Amino acid sequence: MHKFILLFSSISGALSVAIGAFGAHKLKDYLHAINRTEAFETAVRYQFYHTLALLLVGILYFQHQNKWLNWASLGFAGGILIFSGSLYILCATNVSKWGAVTPIGGLALIAGWVFLAIGLYKTVLSGQ
Repeated sequence: MHKFILLFSSISGALSVAIGAFGAHKLKDYLHAINRTEAFETAVRYQFYHTLALLLVGILYFQHQNKWLNWASLGFAGGILIFSGSLYILCATNVSKWGAVTPIGGLALIAGWVFLAIGLYKTVLSGQ
């Protein structure tokens, strides 16, 4: 599982930089015209932050393989796809209904952090 986590986080990191640069340069006027600049920047920022969290989980998984870190990685990966993905689609299409999907991704990201905390407590912090 840790190999997939590391691969996914590496690809997600590259994509967050590429998408952010594309938005800042090529989509700037379009995003401003439809008043979606803030949503786009939020999508990129959350993707990048949670990509780093996912990378951390992948590294921790080498030493501390447990179901909680596995669940954390799924929460972060799913959250990145759903949260940032729905905002990217919202910005690309300007269809506001996509905003209703975003909180589902947010919940997945929150779950990832909770699972990471449990995984750290059960393995790393408790000395097991």
